[in-house]
Amino acid sequence: MKNATRTKSRARKGQLLCTGLYLLLAALAATPSLTIAGDSQDIWQDVKSGTNLIILRHALAPGTGDPEHFELNRCDTQRNLSTAGLQQAQRIGRKLKDHGIKNAAVYTSQWCRCIDTAEALDLGKPQALSTLNSFYATPQAGPAQIAQLKQWLSDMEPQGAVVLVTHQVVITALTGAYPQSGEAIIFKLDDDRTADVIQRLTTK
Repeated sequence: MKNATRTKSRARKGQLLCTGLYLLLAALAATPSLTIAGDSQDIWQDVKSGTNLIILRHALAPGTGDPEHFELNRCDTQRNLSTAGLQQAQRIGRKLKDHGIKNAAVYTSQWCRCIDTAEALDLGKPQALSTLNSFYATPQAGPAQIAQLKQWLSDMEPQGAVVLVTHQVVITALTGAYPQSGEAIIFKLDDDRTADVIQRLTTK
């Protein structure tokens, strides 16, 4: 009888432990966060100085590409940020501030979802840069555009942190990485204009 009681007690404790672990994991999964692998102070010091640059894919905007009636100067013809996407962009801005990036030179694609992401970061007034525009619908334009972007980056003389807000195709062509919506990449352009990925920052 005592053995049976002990067995039931252990089973009950095991159930409580599993339940508690499940609730903890569920809570963590539901908590927005910025995951930074291999984080170090040196990386962020170099971001602050502009030695390392941040390139960010626009936040969540449901769908793929843009409608056929797309017009660059009309947001109502484009794929735009969802409410969750706007919140994601604001969260990224707050997390960057937590790492000491209070102000930055922010450059953005002319697409509305990128402009809205850049504004929601609240790190500085965004400046439109056509070489950050999407070439998803015209992939043949990609190589020349990336060459222009690399030239611009090489000529730039940053006075502090630099954040580039753009599209997946641009980031992949520049760095070789395939970012998710709202994912940022810290990189450095070498003397041969190769973009070396230093760290990836993902939002959940």
